Amino acid sequence: MLKFILRRMLYGIAVLFGVVTLVFLLFNILPGDPARMMLGQRADQEAVDAIHKELGLDKPLVVRYFNYLNDLLPLSFYKIDTTSENQFEKYGSTLHIASISNTVVLLKMPYLQKSYQSKRTVGAVLLEAFPKTLLLASVSILFALIIGVLIGIVAAVVNTPFFNRLVLVITTIGMSLPSFFAAILMAWIFGFLLESFTGLNMYGSLYSIDEYGHGEYLDLKNLILPAITLGIRPLAIVTELTRTSLLETLSTDYIRTARAKGLKEVRVIAVHALRNAMNPVVTAVSGWFASLLAGAVFVEYVFDWKGIGVVIVDALEKYDFPVIMGSVLLIAFMLIIINIFVDIVYGLLDPRIRLT
Repeated sequence: MLKFILRRMLYGIAVLFGVVTLVFLLFNILPGDPARMMLGQRADQEAVDAIHKELGLDKPLVVRYFNYLNDLLPLSFYKIDTTSENQFEKYGSTLHIASISNTVVLLKMPYLQKSYQSKRTVGAVLLEAFPKTLLLASVSILFALIIGVLIGIVAAVVNTPFFNRLVLVITTIGMSLPSFFAAILMAWIFGFLLESFTGLNMYGSLYSIDEYGHGEYLDLKNLILPAITLGIRPLAIVTELTRTSLLETLSTDYIRTARAKGLKEVRVIAVHALRNAMNPVVTAVSGWFASLLAGAVFVEYVFDWKGIGVVIVDALEKYDFPVIMGSVLLIAFMLIIINIFVDIVYGLLDPRIRLT
């Protein structure tokens, strides 16, 4: 099992390296000069050249690429600059590992550069926004997984034509309903028309401003509507996959053998059938969780949930490349971690997968 985990981790590192290279090349060949966008089109060439030097844009593309990799890696190599007193100040806390001639080896947090617009580090921008998106996506996928698996089990056990058609209609509507339309509908119905009964707001983020001037406070009820809205489509898919996979598993020989031994139906389904029917569900949940992290933009905008989706759209409008690059890399990193975790779960559910 350890060899299986290490192999998956190496695959993940290779994929992440490919994503870093692709993102760097893509955003460094796009048209548009960050210096011109920061200073305005009427800026003089001397000021533009100064910004290019500050951002490192005056160096060749290959040099900038290796500098970018060096900034991202936790273990990095740098030449000591005697003209700069605070050469490594941008990295925050660092640990001096060793010195080789005029080169120093540092252990640090990955550095994602600074925003062109706000001058804040990209890490600080993402650290403020990403936990909100992560919380929203986690609650949404948990809601979809629990409710979807329960409905799928009931649909597989009952298995009548009427109930199957009813589940099919509901899941089809859920899968075909656009997120932005569902968000507007949910906000209008439960946050406006039924607000006196539900007590929910049409919009609001994780923290709200106290009306009496006591500052911000945690307002978890603002999470309910966006989480349910975001979880509608994965809920439909989990329900249909659970029903289909469980029906197929219940028709196998070893399930008939378990029933012939006199085991209770609840034990047959929960212990024997459900475990082997969960592989496609785990695959769907992992993929949807990653897509929710990256694709919650419309839901976040409708409900004014200030997560990473809003940050990405705002950065795209302003051509703030470091923020976009950092956001893409963070989402890619999360996707790789999720896939590795899913592979480990696969290995636990089905030992045959460890041999691949």
